[in-house]
Parts: sequence; C-alpha cells; structure tokens
Amino acid sequence: MIAKMSSTPGKQRKSGANDAGGPAPRRLVVAIGGNATHPENIRGTTEEQEQVAARAARSLAPLLMQDNRIVLTHGNGPVVGKILLRQYYAREQVPPMRLDVCVAHSQGGIAHLLMQGLEDELHRDEYERRVACVITRVEVDPEDPGFKNPSKPIGPFFSEAEARNLEQQLGWTMMEDAGRGWRYVVASPRPRRILDLELIGALSDQGIAVIAGGGGGIPVVQRPDGSHAGVAAVIDKDLTSALLANQLGIDTLMLLTAVSQVAVDFGKPGQRWLDTVSASEMAAYMKEGHFAKGSMAPKIDAALRFLAGGGKRAIIAHLDEALPAYEGKAGTQIVAG
Repeated sequence: MIAKMSSTPGKQRKSGANDAGGPAPRRLVVAIGGNATHPENIRGTTEEQEQVAARAARSLAPLLMQDNRIVLTHGNGPVVGKILLRQYYAREQVPPMRLDVCVAHSQGGIAHLLMQGLEDELHRDEYERRVACVITRVEVDPEDPGFKNPSKPIGPFFSEAEARNLEQQLGWTMMEDAGRGWRYVVASPRPRRILDLELIGALSDQGIAVIAGGGGGIPVVQRPDGSHAGVAAVIDKDLTSALLANQLGIDTLMLLTAVSQVAVDFGKPGQRWLDTVSASEMAAYMKEGHFAKGSMAPKIDAALRFLAGGGKRAIIAHLDEALPAYEGKAGTQIVAG
C-alpha cells in the first residue's frame, strides 16, 4: 500500500527530499508499542482506534518532517489478541485463521490507521512525503525454544479468576503480565531474517516513510525446498525492529513507549532515571534484574542486541517526546561501549 499526498493549489509545499550535493539524510528505525494504537482504556471501536492513531501521528509527524530516511514499526499485541477472541466466538459460523494470518490482518489494519493519521498531519503542515506499508514476513527457526514455552502476551488484560476460566474454556495459556493483570501468551520465536528487507530498503531510499515489521512481522519458517510456510506465533516487535535496523545498516533505533525514561530500582526509594548510559552499563543493570519481563526488559534486550549488531545509538523514550528524544534532549540514550 502506498499513499501519496495530493498537492494543494496555490500553496508552495515543503518537501522532505534531500538537496542534490547535500549531506546524506540520517537513517533511523522507530518502533512504537501496541498501546500506541490500541491502549488498555478503550473498547477498540474503529473510531477509537482512529483517534488513538491520530494522536500517535501528531507525535511522529515532526520526525517525518526532517531530512531523513525512516522506517516505522509497531506492536500489535492488543489487536491480534482481539482478533483471536472474535474468531473464538464466531468459530461455529466462520473457520478460524491461523495465528500468522491474524498477524498479517493486524499489520494491514494498524498500518492503514497510522498511514491515514500521518498523511493528515503532513497535509496540515503542507509537507510532501509519501507513506507506504510493507506487509512483512520474518523468518524464524522451527526449532526455536519459544515454540515450546509460550511467553508473548497478547490481547486484553483479565483478572486471575477470568484468566483461569479462559484456560478451562479455551485451553489458552494465561500468564500474569508485569503486575497489570493476566493475558493470553503465545509462542514467540526470535527473528532470524527479514524476507522483505530489499523492498523496505528500496522504498526508504526513495524518501518514503515506510511502515514495516508490524507486530514483529508475519512468522514463517523455511521448508527444505527453500519455500516458506507461516507458523502460529507472534514475534517480539522490538527484536524485529533491532534486526531490521541492523540488516539495513541503520545506526539509530528508537523504541517509543508510555514512559519518558528507563529507571533502575523502579518504584523503590532509590529509583533513578537514566539519561545517557553505555551498553555495558545497561547490560549490568539487566543482569541485576532491574527490568520487568513483561514491560521494559524486552526493550532493553532489543536495544542491546541492536548495539551488539553494529548500531550506534538506541533510544527509549515516550511517544510524545519522539523528536526531542531523537535530538538527544529526552528519553534514555543507550550508546555503544
């Protein structure tokens, strides 16, 4: 899907194109969480999701109005979980889809709302830049231990009593998620290869803002003959974002979330917010157990993997502070070393 802004008669439109002979545009991957498109406090109507996507677009648009090459990724946990719930309740009338197809559905739906929101914001500022979505497949190892130990939470939160009931009724594996409630957990193998990498890179090199790797990508495994088959899983979108940035040779990864900075001793008397920290320092904090598995730990893991893979700077920041964080004025800046 490619969307292009229509011109506005009588007005000179600003452009994101780099002037010939100027410095090369900066390149970055920006990952936004699933709650940026479907927070916990909404029922999930289309109108609600449009409003949430529009708010996310207002925060992201200033980044798109820079001279850069940008790839956007997004989570899908709340949305893909609701797709599964709809399938369960309609199973007698409509055959359910496999989980990888549900991920593909969530990619297209979320990207549509983000594309529309971004187009509207750029149009208001008379800034001409195209936005595209690439439905992205990500290869995983069929022997990945994640298939045997479901750990990726998706869908809405439930009380413990509701979770136990769902385990009995649906056979789902439910798990407590970082003190916020109980959620359905599914297999989450690590990403190995972005199959649509060349297309993503080619679109980005043209100055198009590319939405890719939604929900961690559609999980596929390679058959003996070299073809691919979808599998029932949901890949962690931050790990896919880190791999995508590394494979594209991008040196900056932004992980945008609902908190302004990373903290050590979070919620304790000695809580301390982190401004700029080296990868080795962050790895030590990780080893000491400062970050919860269901919230900050996956982002720290992805940031460290990105830096170990050749990246130069990983940023964890609030979605509303995207541009200041990119400029080094907000968020937690994790640097190689």
